[in-house]
Amino acid sequence: MIKIKSPEEIELMRESALIVSKTLGMLAREVKPGVTTLQLDKLAEEFIRDHGAIPGFLGLYDCPSTLLTSTNMAVVHGLPTNEPLKEGDIVSIDCGALMNEFYGDHAYTFEVGEIDPETKKLLEVTKESLYIGIREFKAGNRVGDVGFAIQKYCEDQGYGVVRELVGHGLGKKMHEEPEMPNYGKRGRGKKFVEGMVVAIEPMINMGTRRIKQLKDGWTIVTADGKPSAHFEHDVALINGKPEILSTFKYIYDELGIESNEEDEFRQNPLILS
Repeated sequence: MIKIKSPEEIELMRESALIVSKTLGMLAREVKPGVTTLQLDKLAEEFIRDHGAIPGFLGLYDCPSTLLTSTNMAVVHGLPTNEPLKEGDIVSIDCGALMNEFYGDHAYTFEVGEIDPETKKLLEVTKESLYIGIREFKAGNRVGDVGFAIQKYCEDQGYGVVRELVGHGLGKKMHEEPEMPNYGKRGRGKKFVEGMVVAIEPMINMGTRRIKQLKDGWTIVTADGKPSAHFEHDVALINGKPEILSTFKYIYDELGIESNEEDEFRQNPLILS
């Protein structure tokens, strides 16, 4: 059953989402060659707890870490390790936090130093597909409209769209209904209604859409060993329109990136501190 949130609950969820956004912003200045993802994981746990929240992933489904860090061919669910990041790597950092009894869940794929143009394009297309999908999360549309929009955009660029892993509803549980696939048919699936909150998260592969799981029981990698990218926002349906509760602004501030990509999804100016 889809759990509809009141305006007051959505504001609490915004606080949870922004804790995750701030955590990713803090990590943005730490992602560089020579740093290990275990080091990033420790920093993230300390930061989340220092800001009055609880790591959302740690212990959930027996997850052993605060972050899920997926490097290069890893799609999602990568466990932090002692292996240093290298120049030219990419790493998807997926982070969750529990605050005010609600979860935030948010991800960004970072460049480690200078990356090759082909991989950079993969990241650009994947992030743009996130916003293309968010635009379809509006009153009267259905789950299939979001998935169709993401799938068409990415496949038209020649990329593989992962089928087995999907976005999801979000609330007092990390994973609620509805499932939000990154593929689908227009007009199919559950209808969007006021007060829904979902995590939309394209997982896009440079090559085949096919994936496999490593022996650690967590890490999902591309079947052909080519890179994969992953971006995620938490989005509420307010006044019939999508409102992003999370933000990449903290990341962009650290990286010196100017962007207005989120402006169309803010019905009121976002006060960031």
